[in-house]
Amino acid sequence: MPSETIYPGALVKINCLAENLAGTAIDPTTLTCKIRKPDRTVTTYVYGTDAELVKSATGTYYVYFSVTLDGVHRYRFSSTGTGQAANEAEFEVLPSDFS
Repeated sequence: MPSETIYPGALVKINCLAENLAGTAIDPTTLTCKIRKPDRTVTTYVYGTDAELVKSATGTYYVYFSVTLDGVHRYRFSSTGTGQAANEAEFEVLPSDFS
């Protein structure tokens, strides 16, 4: 999850770590990332279908998301089959004094 101050025009890296109950990194059967912008539109990325959802190591995935709106953005990673899980979080984009 991003921790720095974010403004429209930024490229935000959103991370996902998939683990089994023992805490070992695993690759889930399917992995989906949904990002909801403040205007309530949702962008969906599916691993293996959408190049934006990238695997960098076993169980480690990320999406780079280009921010165009200020406000609260929510995102959700969900997986099915091996490693079934779901997690949601959010980040806030501050309005720019220059737009």
